Amino acid sequence: MANSSAHKQVIVVGGGLAGLSAALKCAEKGCHVKLVSVTAVKRSHSVCAQGGINAAINTMGEDDSPIIHAYDTIKGGDFLGNQPPILEMCLAAPSIIFMMDRFGCPFNRTPEGNLDFRRFGGTLYHRTAFCGASTGQQLLYALDEQVRRHEVKGAVEKYEGWEFMRLVLDDQGVTRGVVVMNLFNLKLEVLKADAVVIATGGCGQIFKKSTNSTFCTGAANGRLYMQGMHYANGEFIQIHPTAIPGPDKLRLMSESLRGEGGRIWVYGDASKTITDPSGKEIPCGRTGEPWYFLEEMYPSFGNLVPRDIGAREILRVCALGLGVEGKDQVYLDVSHLSERDLRKLEAVLDIYNKFTGDDPRKVPMQIFPAVHYTMGGGWVDWPAIDDADRWDRFRHMTNIPGCFNAGESDYQYHGANRLGANSLLSCIFGGLVTGLEVPRYLKSLPSDSKDMSSTIYDRALQVEEEFKRDLLLRDGGENIFKLSDELSDLLVQNVTVVRDNASLRRTLEGIKEIRERYGHISLADHTQFANQTYIFANQFRSMLELALVITKGALLRDEFRGAHYKPEFPKRDDENWLKTTIAAYDASSDEPVITYEEVDCRHLDPVQRDYSTAKRVKHELKNVPDNIPLPF
Repeated sequence: MANSSAHKQVIVVGGGLAGLSAALKCAEKGCHVKLVSVTAVKRSHSVCAQGGINAAINTMGEDDSPIIHAYDTIKGGDFLGNQPPILEMCLAAPSIIFMMDRFGCPFNRTPEGNLDFRRFGGTLYHRTAFCGASTGQQLLYALDEQVRRHEVKGAVEKYEGWEFMRLVLDDQGVTRGVVVMNLFNLKLEVLKADAVVIATGGCGQIFKKSTNSTFCTGAANGRLYMQGMHYANGEFIQIHPTAIPGPDKLRLMSESLRGEGGRIWVYGDASKTITDPSGKEIPCGRTGEPWYFLEEMYPSFGNLVPRDIGAREILRVCALGLGVEGKDQVYLDVSHLSERDLRKLEAVLDIYNKFTGDDPRKVPMQIFPAVHYTMGGGWVDWPAIDDADRWDRFRHMTNIPGCFNAGESDYQYHGANRLGANSLLSCIFGGLVTGLEVPRYLKSLPSDSKDMSSTIYDRALQVEEEFKRDLLLRDGGENIFKLSDELSDLLVQNVTVVRDNASLRRTLEGIKEIRERYGHISLADHTQFANQTYIFANQFRSMLELALVITKGALLRDEFRGAHYKPEFPKRDDENWLKTTIAAYDASSDEPVITYEEVDCRHLDPVQRDYSTAKRVKHELKNVPDNIPLPF
């Protein structure tokens, strides 16, 4: 007999926007939530999302609509995103903005008091609501306050400073809890649960030189993958066009800078030519004068082309030797903006000033593309509204029963490229949907975690204890941080924007070699208190497995789509590659097992992805269901 979801135990791993949204909704539905986070919730990586959150509210008189937003998202993802979840997300977006406004999120407003909106890449419409240049932080704080109301009532418990290590699965492979580690004393514990939500963000630290915080290792997803979770579209990594180059880390310069009128340029050289989107060779500006190359090649979108296109064009210009002082960097200039516009960007401008010493209000910034966002992630189910069997399936649940995945750590909503300002939206929407689906799943369970034999928990804990002992006792000649640097060098050089099969094969073999050497590391620190060397060494095992997923997926996909460009295969190939990559772990094999799944294109047939010319038109989608419910 199915059980009520009231007072069932739910574990949410991750304290960012997706995790908080899921925790909030689960608590509202009567669940008891344990919220596990490697850091204080208010320091989760969502605070780093600066520029805004998309919603087609159409207060700017542009005849925008959620349908056009969905069209831009589907096209922007190069038709690799399943369309039903994208459509529902875009339809829900205005209500999410109004909800966050009611929660007290301090959105910028027009002089009349209405919500203000800016443009972001890949669209001609002003549909990005924002809080200056700290939107992610303000959204996160507002959601955290809502979760704290339930925390005071005892419905939510926070485990800040704890890391997810593995799922506890019963003999039928159903999720019954997690093993977690206290990051201060390295103590391992079991938390029992009837469902687990993973919302641990992306895997940028696999590349190391990225815009991601140090929390974004991908280790949680990697551990789940090694336990049987399918990983989808791993080969698609978003490269952000504008970051501060640095030897240690690449610091994001938000798309809000261009949304408010910032311009990208280099000094021209008329003796050199470049191929424009029409295939015509054009001179690289006038010698010695600023050349606004994105504005010339993409006059309709200019500096707000989609991120994959912007990054690729910057790389092409720098490859011609036109980068600032001959280096791999170009100018991003906001010095011409008004004081009013500059005030909206203060948070980002201060970051640049602090890390470079230059005042971007007076001199152009020097920027270059950087690894930024993870398109791939845990495969999750999505029965559409009109799917006949949808009541027997659960949205955002992985192929492991009872294990859900949401936010940047899942693969939905973006396809091969993400529209700027869709990330915050997808995290909140995905979290809310998950928070509704978890109680529905709980009602289908015939038994509770408290009824499970202690054997399954002891077994899971023993696996982690044995690995911990093994790792601390290793006494080889390899240094874990040197291995991480070598992995980063391989991936950044060969698995970012421009990829070729010969280099990808070498990278795949290089990762296998690093994995073999990982078995011969020794740790400089063997203490049991806040041992960062041990914590990272433990994470690195599963990070290597995700690196193999990313690289093998890229090697097999012989086409050009989104942020995946192979010069040997310069065209998008819908006939052979309009499909999702699914990676499965096989302990008996030294590589991921790759299969494919068709993309759900029920609302929009693939069209040419052209941003060189465009105009605002009323886009239509087909087969749109009536009365799509909102996740509230």
